[in-house]
Amino acid sequence: MSRRRKAEPLKQTARTPLSLRFGPRSLAFRVIAFSTVWAILTLIVIFTLITTLYRQASERGFDSLLSAHLFNLIGSVGVSEGGSLTGAPDLGDLRFSEPNSGWYWSVEPASEGVSGELHSSSMTKAILSPSVAEVPFNASFQRSYTTEGIDGEELEVFESEFVLDAKNRAARFRVMGNRTELEQEISAFQRRLLTYLSLFGVGMIAINAIAILLGLQPLRRVRDALAMVREGTAQKLDGRFPAEIEPLANETNALIENNKRIVERSRTQVGNLAHSLKTPLAVLINEGRALGGAKGQLIAEQAASMQKQIDHYLQRARVAAQRDSVVYRTPVAPLVQRMVRVLQKLNPQTALSLSLPAVDIVFAGEREDLEELLGNLLDNAMKWAKSAVAVSVAPISAKKTGAGKEGAVNLFEISIEDDGPGIPEDKAREALKRGRRLDETRPGTGLGLAIVADLVNEYGGVLALERSSMGGLKAVVRMRSLH
Repeated sequence: MSRRRKAEPLKQTARTPLSLRFGPRSLAFRVIAFSTVWAILTLIVIFTLITTLYRQASERGFDSLLSAHLFNLIGSVGVSEGGSLTGAPDLGDLRFSEPNSGWYWSVEPASEGVSGELHSSSMTKAILSPSVAEVPFNASFQRSYTTEGIDGEELEVFESEFVLDAKNRAARFRVMGNRTELEQEISAFQRRLLTYLSLFGVGMIAINAIAILLGLQPLRRVRDALAMVREGTAQKLDGRFPAEIEPLANETNALIENNKRIVERSRTQVGNLAHSLKTPLAVLINEGRALGGAKGQLIAEQAASMQKQIDHYLQRARVAAQRDSVVYRTPVAPLVQRMVRVLQKLNPQTALSLSLPAVDIVFAGEREDLEELLGNLLDNAMKWAKSAVAVSVAPISAKKTGAGKEGAVNLFEISIEDDGPGIPEDKAREALKRGRRLDETRPGTGLGLAIVADLVNEYGGVLALERSSMGGLKAVVRMRSLH
């Protein structure tokens, strides 16, 4: 017999989600990302600038200290009549007294007639210096260079040759400072500065992000207000908005009002058309019946068919006019219960069971449309059932429909099944076509299932005809709900 008819995917017309989508397409994400990148670049520039200035200042101070020590050393050393270097220099820095500290001074003969050598107590062995050819003296008979210290440290050397007396006896003075120590101090400063700037940057980015999110809060209010309009819980965007957003809210409210006027005008025109055609069609039907005979019966039947076709297309026009506008709210359970009670009274010979969910389901559409949809399905089931019809309503989770998290929509399902003969698989599609009747012996126009299919399609739902466990037909309708 019949197998389940493959249903088409449900059209997702979900309203705007209530949670903020924070991704590359988000305005908040773009602004925060741009400000964060700008803040990081700014902090990098500040770090580079400060460390460069600090290094330059430290190196100038280091060189000035060595230069001062050199002049102090020159002023503290002399030469005896015998040509020996004399003096007890005190440069005022204890590091020149600490062995292998990296801070040294030395005085060596630089001309004939000078003997002896003086050096600081920190200098435990000789330190090599480059030749004059490699690093020449300047016009002031001074030169500076770097060399390796006693313990492998890097030394900055200030060296000068100075004439000690009238006999032109000269000596070479050297003052050496620990440059490795200077680099360590600069590195320590850079680490401290990096730590402080990192903490400042994190705080600045966090405060900036909070400020941006708070600044965009009115846009969330607009979005939530639009969602309420879409759900039918509000008729317009209410509330006070900032001056930049208020024109948008006003234009949106004007658009909603204009949309309402268009819908009402369309519905009025539909009603006027229906009334204008009702009288001529009624006249044709009555005249056909009065005429009698085969021609009269044909005229009456065709006029009645025209009336049903017009009603059908007017209904479709009305649904299309209100679709995607302000969403109507129709509680499902009370409407289904009322229709089941009416049909049970009209068909006491058929057992009619009803299963409803514990949660409230609200149909995102008009009550008249849901009534017509259910009425046609129930009428069809009662017509073909042998003794029993079962109706059930149930919510469907987004996971069950295969919708993703962001594209999740609230759905509900109505299934109506009977224990009648059912519809063969190869005839299921034919049953949904306008005016097609699979059994001409039963009364009807063949429009019931076609009207249901059109209504479901207009609301973006799915209609499936399946084999019921009761043996007959099972019609399953899946539609969008508001909760």
